[in-house]
Amino acid sequence: MRCDICPRRCGVDRSQVVGFCGMGEGLRVAKVQKHFWEEPFISGHQGSGTIFFSGCNLRCVFCQNYSVSRGFGKDIDVHRLAEIFAELEGSGVHNINLVTGTHFVRQIVEAFNIYRPKIPIVYNCGGYESEDTLNMLDGLVDIYLPDFKYSDNNLALRYSKAPDYFEVASKAIDIMQRQVGRSLIEDGIMRKGMCVRHLVLPNSLPNTYGVLEWLKDNLDSSHYISLMGQYYPCGDSGKYEEVSRKLKPIEYKLAISKAEKLGLGNVLIQDLSSADAEYTPDFDLQGV
Repeated sequence: MRCDICPRRCGVDRSQVVGFCGMGEGLRVAKVQKHFWEEPFISGHQGSGTIFFSGCNLRCVFCQNYSVSRGFGKDIDVHRLAEIFAELEGSGVHNINLVTGTHFVRQIVEAFNIYRPKIPIVYNCGGYESEDTLNMLDGLVDIYLPDFKYSDNNLALRYSKAPDYFEVASKAIDIMQRQVGRSLIEDGIMRKGMCVRHLVLPNSLPNTYGVLEWLKDNLDSSHYISLMGQYYPCGDSGKYEEVSRKLKPIEYKLAISKAEKLGLGNVLIQDLSSADAEYTPDFDLQGV
């Protein structure tokens, strides 16, 4: 079957060759864990039951989970995925957190038909989603956790080979918020709603300002914005001089100032010490 699951619609038969995402037809998972380093209302005190899927439909040059986005992981089937849902739920986590599962949405939906957890489902993605795919998730996802990486499509083309990123992601975020309605947090834990993430890139403040301006005009006031300052060079970023360094604290401060000037509410701000700290991903196959 020709693959059209994401906006790239690369049209390959993934039973024969891999798509742009780097994945074939079968499911592949890099890690399953209780995750305590998501936004506070996602991780809480019991952790987020996180499933990191291998591959990605963006494969950004600066990806902080580079090996996973390029295919690291273990092949499983939908029955095992359904078992993982149940195992994570049984461990007491606050939610099931599906990370970068765009190219596996059909299999994810099939796994939910086998076992549907009673805790919230988080769809954690790069924001580059098609309307048809989001429609498949309508009624299954309780919380959307999309990135909004670019307002500047020139940067989207340069770093993610997605020259239509802004148009696609802004439409996707509109659809997501219509599906989930207003955000609801009880006892410090999000039960439904949306949090839009934006990673501030070096030398790219106009890109950040454009994202924040769009969110000011279009995001429901009950939803959250996670303004992230932990950028550091990894993956192929060394090939691009302008993003081959850490984010400077002043760049993050200026991004925060822009959010304040726009009057944005519900903005999560990182401590500047964490914005300057290196992040070392630790992916393995434990728990898969």
